[in-house]
Amino acid sequence: MTKYVYDFTDGNKDLKDLLGGKGANLAEMTRLGLPVPPGFTITTEACRAYLRTGADPDGLWDEVGQHLRRLELHMGRELGSPTDPLLVSVRSGAKFSMPGMMETVLDIGLTDASVEGLAAHTGDERFAWDSYRRLIQMFGKTVCDVPGEAFAQALEECKAVHGVTADTGLDATALRDLVETYKKVFHDHTGREFPQAPHEQLLLAVRAVFRSWNAERAAVYRRQERIPADLGTAVNVMAMVYGNLGEGSGTGVAFTRDPATGARGVYGDYLENAQGEDVVAGIRNTMSLSDLAAIDRRSFDELMRVMSTLEGHYRDLCDIEFTIERGKLWMLQTRVGKRTPAAAFVIAAQLVDEGVIDLDEALRRVTGKQLATLMFPAFDTAAAPAPIATGVPASPGAAVGKAVFDAATAAAATEPVILVRRETNPDDLPGMVAAAGILTGRGGKTSHAAVVARGMGRTCVCGAEAIDVGEHAFTVGDTVVREGDVISVDGTSGRVYLGAVPVRPSPVVRYFEGELQPGHDRVVDAVHRLLAHADSVRRLEVHANADTPVDAVRAQRFGAEGIGLCRTEHMFLGERRALVERLILATTDAERDAALDELLPLQREDFAHILWAMDGRPVTIRLIDPPLHEFLPSLEELAVTVARAQERGEQPGRDAELLAAVRRMHESNPMLGLRGVRLGLVLPGLVAMQVRAVAEAAAAVRANGGDPHPEIMVPLVGAVQELEITRAEIERVLSTVEGVPNVRVGTMIEVPRAAMTAGEIAGAAEFFSFGTNDLTQLGWGFSRDDVEGAFFSRYLELGVFGVSPFESIDRTGIGRLITTAVNEGRAARPDLTIGVCGEHGGDPDSVHFFHAAGLDYVSCSPYRVPVARLEAARAALAPGGTDGDSR
Repeated sequence: MTKYVYDFTDGNKDLKDLLGGKGANLAEMTRLGLPVPPGFTITTEACRAYLRTGADPDGLWDEVGQHLRRLELHMGRELGSPTDPLLVSVRSGAKFSMPGMMETVLDIGLTDASVEGLAAHTGDERFAWDSYRRLIQMFGKTVCDVPGEAFAQALEECKAVHGVTADTGLDATALRDLVETYKKVFHDHTGREFPQAPHEQLLLAVRAVFRSWNAERAAVYRRQERIPADLGTAVNVMAMVYGNLGEGSGTGVAFTRDPATGARGVYGDYLENAQGEDVVAGIRNTMSLSDLAAIDRRSFDELMRVMSTLEGHYRDLCDIEFTIERGKLWMLQTRVGKRTPAAAFVIAAQLVDEGVIDLDEALRRVTGKQLATLMFPAFDTAAAPAPIATGVPASPGAAVGKAVFDAATAAAATEPVILVRRETNPDDLPGMVAAAGILTGRGGKTSHAAVVARGMGRTCVCGAEAIDVGEHAFTVGDTVVREGDVISVDGTSGRVYLGAVPVRPSPVVRYFEGELQPGHDRVVDAVHRLLAHADSVRRLEVHANADTPVDAVRAQRFGAEGIGLCRTEHMFLGERRALVERLILATTDAERDAALDELLPLQREDFAHILWAMDGRPVTIRLIDPPLHEFLPSLEELAVTVARAQERGEQPGRDAELLAAVRRMHESNPMLGLRGVRLGLVLPGLVAMQVRAVAEAAAAVRANGGDPHPEIMVPLVGAVQELEITRAEIERVLSTVEGVPNVRVGTMIEVPRAAMTAGEIAGAAEFFSFGTNDLTQLGWGFSRDDVEGAFFSRYLELGVFGVSPFESIDRTGIGRLITTAVNEGRAARPDLTIGVCGEHGGDPDSVHFFHAAGLDYVSCSPYRVPVARLEAARAALAPGGTDGDSR
């Protein structure tokens, strides 16, 4: 039979697929001899079986019962005993840390009978009733969906009645009364009494953890982080230890390095006489770990030894949850800690310096997404007004947006918003994902808001105590900030501003632009070092999509090794558009030739500047590829103009002629109409003019001592005959220009038929470049401009796809077209150069696919070049990464 339950003594950190991250790390700490309360883990296999059938897998509860009896023998107590009860916690724990899963339920096993036994055994009646009210609140909210606000309101009313401001001020009598109120709240919302059978509490909590895998907030986070939806979660059942036993007890969260900046040292929060959810929820503001040293030096010193052991063992920043029970330290969790993008790069470089990891491993620990975040602008503090409040700088960045006060409003927003909350909880996750930044009045660097924001790279300021957060506004002294008012939050300094603060380029962008040299900024130094190593290990070249000399120069500064896509239609905008309009609407050869003659010198000058800018590097120039409607006047506007002239009794003249011509050229589906190679075949002289401009520009650059490497790319080819005809015209023109260097001719693979007939097309092409934007549109039958705003959000909700296929390559569909074209193209022409020039070329996940598919290069916008450089190296270092070359 399948084994569904493992004691902490049975596992290790390498069993995350089976035991989840939390369970595997608890087992590892137990194996290391650290002070971990005993317990067991129910595997992810059990969760998947439950989700498949909606029922507990056969034998699960018999196995849980065996492990529970073993735990009872170890502790010398029975679950829910009325004299000396064993109480347990139930925690979710997937392979990847996932905000949005079910929150922890503590004190399972407390009932009306066992609460008296707990009070007698501990000698602390207040503690027992405090634990019972916490169980009812957590169990009701997380297991039975009782609104948390109902319990919060009852607690506030109880504090008001007894004249106290904090829950720690309630005595045993008050807490006993609060328990009765909580039980009534539970009954009113569930229609049943609070369960008085300890084993039923455990069973219901475990099933709730299983179900939480498919909760909306968990699904939102998985889509955000691209976590597979079929992993399932493990469940950890652990003997309770108590941080709310009065003086000498407490709970905390600690990091072995600062997760916000990467600075060496011990960082964290501690809260006396509290349980873990008090720290994470930010219900009471915490003290620092240095304060713990003054309160309980022995426990602090032991914690420091444990943290040193864990960082040395995991060779990375560790995030640790701990409880001190009457002077006894207990470790409740550890994991490789989430960190900001800046901290990720700094820590990786530090660990290399310390000899803990090598540069290859350092590259594996940073991501292109983190690097992209580091390139976001920061606030120009010199131009900022005085802040209205200051809080804990929990997650760096600069965020400007309209203040909103609930997650649903943030999730539905169509413009940048700042989610403002007293404190956040897992129910706020959809709003946190959607918001530009997060601001809370309570909590520290280890609060829920801080941890989730850091994991998502979202700007966050926590614990801004000066702000009083209400339902639709917050106040700071006499200042009232209402919903919809613009605020700015600085996650680096913790400052909060009223209004929009100007931004300035990030230091990392200034480094790429050549304005800032390494040696003055820790983050820049780390990025410089790791990218230099990335360039030494990657196989894929990285080119840029650039249409102007300015873009070409910037691309070089950002590390591009060539231009993979120069879109010539972008050279026809502005004043030149009228020339293209004349060309398209020409009715005689003379009119057409006149327009081409005017365009030729303009194109030649453009190409010369770009070839000079990229001297010595390849420049792939795509022949014009516009849908015709982009260069013609609007049919609707022309019709209105002509109709109004006729109403006034005027002669429309040129407008009427233009309207007739536009109607003649009008297309129902312009993206599928007369464009790309088709336009060149239908409009005589267009291809010749563009090729002559390229050839003459290259010849001029060469004559002046340059080293031009132009390539001509024919777009939208669907049949080899189209390319053969066009190539013959290209070669005819090239042969008439003296001094032209070798010009390679290739094609864009952006039509599914081209991918499926790549072997034929390779006979007429020296290179392929996948235009994945159009290939995705045509492969899916989607018009990107129409569908993304129309129904993609619904498709993501339904799980039709986990991420937009325009954002990350659809490996199973479009990816199969690509691999087919690569294999058949190279079989026909072994020396075929293959790249990609759609924006997928700068998407981290897609870069890994292109490496594995055996492409030679990726091309993307200049600002994404560093991201592609990094991810190309990470792809080469991934398991099997060196096998990516299919040749």
